[in-house]
Amino acid sequence: MNDMVAIYALVALLSVPLGVYMAKALSAQPSRIDKIFRVIEQPIYRLAGVDSQQTMTWQAYVIAVLKLHIGLMLLAWLVFMSQGMLPLNPDGIPGMRWDTALHTAVSFATNTNQQHYSGQAQLSHLSQTFAIVTLQFITPATGMAVLVAIARTIFVAKPIGLMKGVGNYYRDVTRSVVRVLLPLAAVVALLLTWQGVPASYQAAHQLDMLDPQVAEVQSIPLGPVASMVAIKQLGTNGGGWYGPNSSVPLENPTPLANVIETASLTLIPIALLIALAVMTGRRRLMIGIGCVMLVFSLISTSLVVYSERMPNPAFAEFTQAEGNLEGKELRFGTDLSALWGSWTTQTSNGSVNAMHDSFNPLGGMVLLMDMFVNVTFGGIGVGLIGFFLYLMLAAFVGSLMIGRAPELLGKPLETREIRWISLAILAQPLIILGLTALTVALPGAAQISNPGFHGLTQVLYEFTSAFANNGSGFEGLGDDTPWWNLTCVIALFIGRFLPMLVPLAVAGWLAVKRTAPSGRGTLPVDSPAFMGLTAGVIVIVNLLGFLPVLVLGPMAEAVVQGF
Repeated sequence: MNDMVAIYALVALLSVPLGVYMAKALSAQPSRIDKIFRVIEQPIYRLAGVDSQQTMTWQAYVIAVLKLHIGLMLLAWLVFMSQGMLPLNPDGIPGMRWDTALHTAVSFATNTNQQHYSGQAQLSHLSQTFAIVTLQFITPATGMAVLVAIARTIFVAKPIGLMKGVGNYYRDVTRSVVRVLLPLAAVVALLLTWQGVPASYQAAHQLDMLDPQVAEVQSIPLGPVASMVAIKQLGTNGGGWYGPNSSVPLENPTPLANVIETASLTLIPIALLIALAVMTGRRRLMIGIGCVMLVFSLISTSLVVYSERMPNPAFAEFTQAEGNLEGKELRFGTDLSALWGSWTTQTSNGSVNAMHDSFNPLGGMVLLMDMFVNVTFGGIGVGLIGFFLYLMLAAFVGSLMIGRAPELLGKPLETREIRWISLAILAQPLIILGLTALTVALPGAAQISNPGFHGLTQVLYEFTSAFANNGSGFEGLGDDTPWWNLTCVIALFIGRFLPMLVPLAVAGWLAVKRTAPSGRGTLPVDSPAFMGLTAGVIVIVNLLGFLPVLVLGPMAEAVVQGF
């Protein structure tokens, strides 16, 4: 318990100075650090052939986001399929099957990093560094860029130099990569290398076994693991170099490495609250949002810790040991595994240091709820963007409750805005539940390893993880099939771009509307009462959408097992 409190405190301590720095790094207003990074950024703009000073409309911003990501998806898809003929492949790994390659490309291009493959065995060093790590920088940077564009459009009364648009995507994404993600990832990669995480381009080491009857040689795959692990944790990416992810000693070798990787999960999402408070001047609003997120986080973490401290009922007759250690790395035990599991689903990271499929039913259900909500910090940028969606819905509901025309910060919320906000929120249960029902209805499509209640949860978890851009999974699922790869591609793409780009469109629509002066009937969005209303809307919407399937899955499993 002390370890968990210390990690919470460490993240809180580091996020404040980082958030202040990020506000200066990402702001459209000139600052001293521009001189430091201009040397790197200007050649990038010239090479890309873009004008970083040109302000974009929200439509142009959306097109720029989609163009870059679709282009990167296609390039990564080709690299994965042809890696057997490309350099930096010392282990001679062949190209991926087309559907697995497509799923992998879309997964990493949507900041999900859902893996239907085992990294060390199916990807070359070139694929890992050129395709995977590149996308692990671009995708969180895009979330950060879109968040800044929305914030400067909605929450800043008169954004300097941006009155005709929402900003410039290429400038925002470049600053996010160069000024925030690259320096942080370099520091974390050096710390992990110091702790023993591999950082080389060597082929796998072949070691003679002590018992030749078991096997003559053991192959230990290596590579530039530290740099990939650093950005997978910081960027809420999650895909591991090794198949079992951060439960592998090579990827997470020491207690200090585990602390560094755990703290990295929530560092930037929390720092973004500080950054927006500084950039927009709306400190009370960001403090209120942060309090709601913290309450959700503490509830989630406490429930998962409680669940995993309970014995696994499957072994109750054979052992007196306390806690559910099945699927856990014994070096970390139940508490640090539960903390990681809770945080990785709160932040849409998806990396693991224990197998979620082995969590007790209550623990697995809480991980699902984290992904349903997906705004308890959430992914970089998109977590706060998702919270803004619920904020707008709460403003609509709250305005009607007090007999006022719906508005947000003096801007009227009309039919067009509410229609798109509702679509972005309701797409989640429609896609997840629809694909889950279709998969379990088709013979042989599910590929579950546990028939019954847990099998349903395995299918539900996979589609939830895809739509929430999380990437973790219940690993008893046989998911590397054309059905799983293609259906998850649908969930990945819609789950990434609809909830991220709809708020940007709404921000563009609101920006051109006249602001009504505040009065006695104005709904204060930064008040504790409104934050409570927003939290209630989040809980009610997700319970109404997913409670029936939770009853059929983890709740029924818990009842059968005696919990």
